[in-house]
Amino acid sequence: MRSVRMRILVALLVLAVAGVGGWQLLPSQQDGGAAITVGTTDTITSLDPAGAYDAGSWALFNNVFQSLLTYEPGGVSPVPDAAKSCSFPKGGLTTYICELRDDLTFPSGRKVTAEDVKFSFDRVKKINADVGPASLLSTLKSVDTDGLKVTFHLTTPDATFPFKVATGAGSIVDHTRYPADGLRTGTAVDGTGPYTLTSYTKGKRADLAPNARYRGAAKTGSPVELRYYGDPDALEKAWKAKEVDVASRQLPPAVLASLNASDPGMRVSEADSSDTRNLYLNTRASSPLHSVDVRKAMAWLVDREQLAATVYDGTVEPLYSLVPAGLTGHTTSFFDTYPRQSAAKARTLLQQAGVSIPVGFTYGYGLGSGAAAAEAQELKRQLEASGLFKVNVKGYEWTDFQKRWASGKLDAYAVGWVADYPDPDTYAGPLVGTGSTMNTGYSDKAVDRYITDSQRYADRSQVADDFKNLQQTVADDVPVIPLWQRKEYVVSDASVGGGRYLADGNGVFRLWSLDRI
Repeated sequence: MRSVRMRILVALLVLAVAGVGGWQLLPSQQDGGAAITVGTTDTITSLDPAGAYDAGSWALFNNVFQSLLTYEPGGVSPVPDAAKSCSFPKGGLTTYICELRDDLTFPSGRKVTAEDVKFSFDRVKKINADVGPASLLSTLKSVDTDGLKVTFHLTTPDATFPFKVATGAGSIVDHTRYPADGLRTGTAVDGTGPYTLTSYTKGKRADLAPNARYRGAAKTGSPVELRYYGDPDALEKAWKAKEVDVASRQLPPAVLASLNASDPGMRVSEADSSDTRNLYLNTRASSPLHSVDVRKAMAWLVDREQLAATVYDGTVEPLYSLVPAGLTGHTTSFFDTYPRQSAAKARTLLQQAGVSIPVGFTYGYGLGSGAAAAEAQELKRQLEASGLFKVNVKGYEWTDFQKRWASGKLDAYAVGWVADYPDPDTYAGPLVGTGSTMNTGYSDKAVDRYITDSQRYADRSQVADDFKNLQQTVADDVPVIPLWQRKEYVVSDASVGGGRYLADGNGVFRLWSLDRI
């Protein structure tokens, strides 16, 4: 269906004593044994799929819930999971039909029905949570069922709809356990994924047991204990103390930069990734960044190379467009428009805008989000060195941070973006489309038209021109300033295999790939 190919280069550094034969695509251990502990700085916003649209929550959803479709390791086209098959009938792109498997059961023992699938999609849109994934289903008009058949009716042709079905937004929940018009509270989860959630302590840990009832594209794996750490330094401390078997997202940049292939105590996988980080700017009339000339002035001052070299120790690459390198439609629109730092050009723009200099604004970031604090201070330094801006930097607990940008309370805010699916569309509507998840207040008819037009192509290699035009418009309007694109690192103890399949840039976090060797 798609001809897009992600540039996924996996360079696995394996010590000779471990042996190549120690790697397995899928674990042989189906249940029992000591749990594999996985440490991360990710944060869980909600255990309810209708209430979360972030990497940490979706990483858990990938394992305890099931969607109709999923991605195989390294795959760029979705394959059936809870579905037996899915397709657009007769080449059209406004109706999408899936046939549900008939052997799926919830933890209660109740069989999964097509009505559960319809209920799951309907409630995401109905609840429309501030930090939920409803915007991802913007082209979904209605859902019908007939036996095991589920029919999605779309408002406009959307070749990317199958990709969205395969995300956390498509998680299937038990309609007898989840309210139709509100988020579920508590720590219980009723899904049909490869794992069941046996216990959960917010901000601390999630215990996962293999789900013997699971039927789908993956396999059940070893028991897993997810441990959540408040910041990269805490994760590093836990790794060095051997409190975790696997460390993922994110050890400190200095640690990642110093990883040593000859260390007999670890295995390291490094992969090119489509994960990016952007600085979002509040374009509303009430914001000091409302004027496009003010935002352009900021774009003339940001030094990505300096940021990547100092704060991130070279573990990220400077990014000059919304769509990262490796995806169809990638450009360098910000480099082409702002090819070098220029305080003179920035000053001229501010004078043209008629604003008081220095321009003061608030810059928010999420506490514990990688090197976000150091990054904020470096960007503050770059902007203030010109004498043209005065930046008030403040960090917020993750959930509070989400709510603040969702309610338009921040002038600027840096947020990482983990691709929902391996297609440039995931960097369009959710980031800069009207009503975008990032909620900058930005709306442009041309941008919306490029997004809609690009969704009409089943052959995704044909969308390059639409995304080139979209990214140039964004560079001209500057509702967002792209900062960097990072690699995916997974570090594991020498006794744990499968780390290279844990995450590979297509939006799936495969805990079932991990196994004791």
